[in-house]
Amino acid sequence: MNDENRSSANRLINEKSPYLLQHANNPVDWHPWCPEAFEKAKLEDKPVFLSIGYSTCHWCHVMEKESFEDAEVAKLMNETVVSIKVDREERPDIDNVYMTVCQMMTGHGGWPLSIVMTPDKKPFFSGTYFPKNSGYGRIGFTDLLRRINEAWKSKRDEIEVNASNITGALIEYSEDKDKGNSELSANDLDETYKFFKNRFDSSTGGFGDSPKFPSPHNLMFLLRYWKRTGNSNALNMATMTLTKMRHGGIFDQIGKGFHRYSTDKFWLLPHFEKMLYDQAMLAIAYLEAFQATGEKFYANTADDILEYVLRDMTSHEGGFYSAEDADSEGEEGKFYVWAAEEIFELLDKPDAELFFEVYNLKKDGNFNDESTGNSSGTNIPHLKEDVSKLAMRLGTNEAKLEERLVRIRQELFNERDKRIHPLKDDKMLTDWNGLMIAAMAIAGRVLDKSEYTAAAVKSVEFIQNNLTISDNSLIHRYREGESELNGFLDDYAFLIWGILELYTTTLEPKYLQQALVLQNKQNQLFWDPEYHGFFMTPDDAEKLIVRNKEIYDGAIPSGNSVSFNNLLKLSKITADSNYQKYADKLYKAFGGKVKNSPAGCTMFLNGLDFASGDTIEVVIAGNKEEDKHSDLVKIFFKEYLPGSVILFIGSDEKYKIINELAEFTKDHTTSGSEVSVYICKNYECSLPAKTIEEVMARLK
Repeated sequence: MNDENRSSANRLINEKSPYLLQHANNPVDWHPWCPEAFEKAKLEDKPVFLSIGYSTCHWCHVMEKESFEDAEVAKLMNETVVSIKVDREERPDIDNVYMTVCQMMTGHGGWPLSIVMTPDKKPFFSGTYFPKNSGYGRIGFTDLLRRINEAWKSKRDEIEVNASNITGALIEYSEDKDKGNSELSANDLDETYKFFKNRFDSSTGGFGDSPKFPSPHNLMFLLRYWKRTGNSNALNMATMTLTKMRHGGIFDQIGKGFHRYSTDKFWLLPHFEKMLYDQAMLAIAYLEAFQATGEKFYANTADDILEYVLRDMTSHEGGFYSAEDADSEGEEGKFYVWAAEEIFELLDKPDAELFFEVYNLKKDGNFNDESTGNSSGTNIPHLKEDVSKLAMRLGTNEAKLEERLVRIRQELFNERDKRIHPLKDDKMLTDWNGLMIAAMAIAGRVLDKSEYTAAAVKSVEFIQNNLTISDNSLIHRYREGESELNGFLDDYAFLIWGILELYTTTLEPKYLQQALVLQNKQNQLFWDPEYHGFFMTPDDAEKLIVRNKEIYDGAIPSGNSVSFNNLLKLSKITADSNYQKYADKLYKAFGGKVKNSPAGCTMFLNGLDFASGDTIEVVIAGNKEEDKHSDLVKIFFKEYLPGSVILFIGSDEKYKIINELAEFTKDHTTSGSEVSVYICKNYECSLPAKTIEEVMARLK
């Protein structure tokens, strides 16, 4: 940045967050979240305006252009409030507290999140996006600021009482003092299935009308429900939704990877941002669908997602970037859409006509503008049927058709690559990297592709080298060589999940040991010893108006839900009852909330399914290092066995640590050159199996 720009910048210029830096040259006197901002509010006797968003948020960009870049609005803000900007991805703790406030006060929430509070951080007004000027029954931001200023001067006592009441209600809501009188059972799994069954869109997949969100953990729940009950409808709901999403415009048919969500019921018109956590969770869902059905379509989709991540979202250091913006050149989706004439200029006529036919393009555009309803004049490539059905309809060979389409897509990709790209949010977050490590590790073993396993290994090493300190505590964010912000619950929970998956894939003892060290650290820093469950923030974190515990599984699963699954798996792997005790207390602490809203806690219910279903504990004993890659081991990677855990013990010195971490393995041995597979199912153990036929018989 040149000196002229730096001299005109506000306090955000020294931040690392791409989102905060986007606002660093606004005429608004922005502050980052810091004690100085609240001290200034006290000294100047002003309320605090807190604006929370993230770098790839479309409506955050709109509000910035309309208001925060406007000199008139900025002057009014600087005169009447102290303004604070927060990146929700850097400070999920602040976002969680004030998003809860917004939902309590208005019944809804989203970003940009707009909060007005007293200098002691007590909120008294909340909302999301506000246009600059009032109209159509919606108050404009300038009028809102004037009203707040007037009320602050003339109705201070009323504001103070209101703020105290809101804060009190927030504290009461957040302090979960129910020690778990509500026991969950298999019946809650049935009721959750019925919820999804009643909301399932049998014509286009997904649940409800619009907008439609991927919510992969819901699909993972349905796959587990099918495995538990044999209910084919649960399987169909999951696989049909995954199929329709892959065919739709929510999937980038040219560059691969998924956009955030669909604004319509047909999965056609997305909000175009691409988030790392969506790629991770969706890859896992497609991999599980492949295991469950054996259909290559789902494996290929997982491949496509991870190809995009390795190509566009992976740093040379091994960490994974956070997101790509929806907007480029000030327009949402401009990078991704195509005018009809572009296609015919780029491709020869037969290829252009084929692309139009296969990807459902239209001369005047195939979607309407979301805000005006008018024809857009551009196209979002999408499919309405599988390539196999297309080939049959077009009277051609499927392999030849796919080969031709690959070539066409590559031509279009190369041309699209010349366009101005959307902003890449290149910060690397420990929690989201943990999710992608899990996805890469699962893909490595399920698809038997070493490049995915290698990517997971490299990311773990990146976190060890850059986001872990000497006492095994984690740091949340890395960007441009700097690591900052103490780790949150999700950082630990998601990374433990990823490392456990990497252990299962590689069967390297060091990863199991690392997962256990991190779990013990998490227990130490985040556990609520009085009412149980994990807080979002560690014991030594900045004190906000409330210390939240989250169980709701939103766009990504909650840290408590993932921790429930992690603890159960660690208990099964090590036979250490201490982890089971934590899981039991977690289960009881959140039982009431999960029972009241089971469809919003499906990742937690996946843990319940694991704890109460058909569990399979496998110990594989081999004499050679290559025994880890034998066909007997790969059986457990190919089959859909969500209730299983695997250990490997070998003759090499490094496997002695397994005997220490899981003492029951000391008696598991093998003879000669054979691999022995010890399988315990539903608390009953059988004699070791030494052939594929014997293993398959024990799994039935």
